This record gives sequence, structure tokens and C-alpha cells, in this order.
Amino acid sequence: MTNYDITIHTRDRQRVSFVCSEAEDLLFAAERESILLPSQCRKGTCGACVATVTAGAYHLGEVSTEALPESAQVRGDVLLCRTYPRADLILEAPYDYNYIRFERIPERVAEVIDVTMVATGTRRLLLRLQPDTQGGAAEFEAGQFMEIQVPGGEARRAYSLANNTNWNGDLEFFITLRPDGAFSTYLESALVGDRLNIRGPLGTFTLRENGLQPRWFVGGGTGLVPLLSMLRRMADWGETLPARLYFGARYEDELFCQEEIRQIQDKLPQLQVKICLSRPGNEWAGYRGSVMEALRDDLGSLAASPDLYVCGSTRLVQGVTELALSQGLPDSSLRFERFLSA
Repeated sequence: MTNYDITIHTRDRQRVSFVCSEAEDLLFAAERESILLPSQCRKGTCGACVATVTAGAYHLGEVSTEALPESAQVRGDVLLCRTYPRADLILEAPYDYNYIRFERIPERVAEVIDVTMVATGTRRLLLRLQPDTQGGAAEFEAGQFMEIQVPGGEARRAYSLANNTNWNGDLEFFITLRPDGAFSTYLESALVGDRLNIRGPLGTFTLRENGLQPRWFVGGGTGLVPLLSMLRRMADWGETLPARLYFGARYEDELFCQEEIRQIQDKLPQLQVKICLSRPGNEWAGYRGSVMEALRDDLGSLAASPDLYVCGSTRLVQGVTELALSQGLPDSSLRFERFLSA
């Protein structure tokens, strides 16, 4: 079997190299050498492991065109989990070197502390890490996610963390229930005291230091979750950057974490919040329209270009991206994460 040399250049002009056979995808080959490149679904559907091939031949397996549009494929963009080398490859990654880890993904055991229905179709899951050789603290970057193993099987599901790093070992999630979803089915009967296997933290959807640049956060449904983690970190650190939160849902009974958002505002008085309902009832006093419409209104009257942090469905991410670029925001100002059904 033929092996090829793979070199990935990061955004900050560093590089990482490994060997990959023609039968392996690039992500698997890197992990075999204890190089953990940013990824999420490993099925070619989320786009988290995107990179651009600048030299060399390869075979690209089946991918979702929502995660990797055909126009992107034409310019050499690939998903590492679906890319098989046919020659030595040189690639460029859209993240810095410090997002690559050279170790095994931490695997821990966590106990279920609370399972509560907080809105129509959404449950809060609170886990607490069990002390082990890694200690008992929950250490992660705001915006990252954990993979939780579905009890009784090997499948894992990725969920963003809503809280901030803490010494108690608490991991807070808000999870949309999916019909017939493997982990959603478990949550229907989950009990306090259950033990779950988790992996992580993972993910590069984190806050970027960019001087005094305003930060705007845009979330649809449980796309709010990693944004809450980021805002809580800003509040804990006493940051004074201008900030806005756009949280969108269809109906009022789908909203959650309203009190948590108010608590964040108490610590971040500069934070402006706009709760948007696309199908509001007669008594709704907030923004009447989609989060996209609210964002379009405000981007049209910009005094300073913000960094946009967007999390939600592929449709929301694509819509916000197109809107931002049409309003003159640079591509470098956009950071996003798509949510997948689980």
C-alpha cells in the first residue's frame, strides 16, 4: 500500500506533517499519529474539518454540499474526514496551530446531576465529572463541545457546553430532542445518578482576541448554547467590549435561558439583547421577525464592523454569512458552527 507525506500549514504560518496511506482519510491518519485536528461529525456533513489543498492529487469521498459547496470543491477545499491522498499533499488550514492537539482526546466519566425540560423540545442536562487521574475540574474553552457516548452502544453525539470552566467539574448542556434520535431517546428515561462516558473538550468555535472589535452573537434554537458559554466567560472576566446577542426561535414556548441571559446582562451592562420570534403570539413584546431580519436591520446602520459568532442550522449559518458579506464585512470577521441532528 502506498504512503504519502501530508503537510498542513496553519493560519499563523506554522505546519504539521504526518504520513497517510491511500486507503486512509487524512483525519484518521493524523489521529493515528496522535495529531488531533479540529473536527466534529467525521461523516462529511458538518464542515468542521475543512482545509484547502494547494498541491497534490487526492480523492474526495461523499460529502454534504451544505458543508462543502461545489464552488468550494472547485477551488480545492476539502473535508479531511473524506479526503484520501493520491500523491504527497500540501494543505492550508483556516485555524491557528494552537488548535491542534498532540495527545489522545481525554475520555472521562460523568454523573447525571439534573435532567430538566426547559422549553418545548429542549432539555437541560447537567453532568459532573468524576474525579480521576486528570483531577475533578472541568477545563475547556468557551464555545467548545463534548462528545457523549450513547448508553448501551458505541455511538457518540457532540453537544456544546453552556457553562464556563469550573473547579466543580460541572458540564451544562441544552439539548434539542430529535424524533428517534439515539441520545434523545436516552434522555427520555435518563435518571439522576446515571454514569456517562464523554470525550473532549473539542472544537475551535471559540472567542478570538481582536482588540476592541465589537462582538455580535447570533444563535438559533440550541445554537444559543455555545454563545452562552462565551458570554459567561466575558462576564466572568469583566470584559468591556461592545456586544450584542441575537437569539431566534419560532414560538415563545421554544425560548429558554431567559433568566440566565438577564444575569449575564447584569455583569455585562454593555450587552444588547434582541430575542426574535418568527411566529410570535399576539402578546409577544420582543422582536417580531426572524433573527436574520433583525440582524439585517442592524447591520445596515453599522458604525463599527463587528466580529460575528454564529451557531445554528446550516440555513442560518449560510444566511448570516451571505448577509454579512453583502454588507461589506470581511470574511475574517465570521466564526460559525453548524448544528447537526442527533
